[in-house]
Amino acid sequence: MKAKDYFTPEEQKRITDAVEQAEKNTSGEIRVHVENECRIDVLDRAVQIFAMLKMHKTKLRNGVLIYLSLKDHKFAILGDAGINAKVPEDFWDSTKQAMLEEFQENRLTEGIIKGITMAGEKLKEHFPYKQDDVDELTNDISFG
Repeated sequence: MKAKDYFTPEEQKRITDAVEQAEKNTSGEIRVHVENECRIDVLDRAVQIFAMLKMHKTKLRNGVLIYLSLKDHKFAILGDAGINAKVPEDFWDSTKQAMLEEFQENRLTEGIIKGITMAGEKLKEHFPYKQDDVDELTNDISFG
């Protein structure tokens, strides 16, 4: 089964809508990448995907990637230097824990949306939307 097939079109839309809603209030960028397997350390793979998606190209270095490997039951959240400098040290761990609680109840989509929402709130707090902001990246959700 392809990674994309784990999500119904409605679930994919809910995830995309959550990203769009979170990004309305910030100059930050949030992306979700889902694939079946992760053959290396999950954080190393997230770093590879972050670079592949050119998320480091945001002007304020405020991109956030939520990476999931479905068959391996692994996931990571990766924030760029700009957002990492602003959030509390334990923020990404607490976000992962909130997502994990949803995942453990077989609510994959809700867990992803929870992570998007939490990241979006911090991005809004530290990188509020400005009139001259442009959407630098596209495709809020991608599949490997």
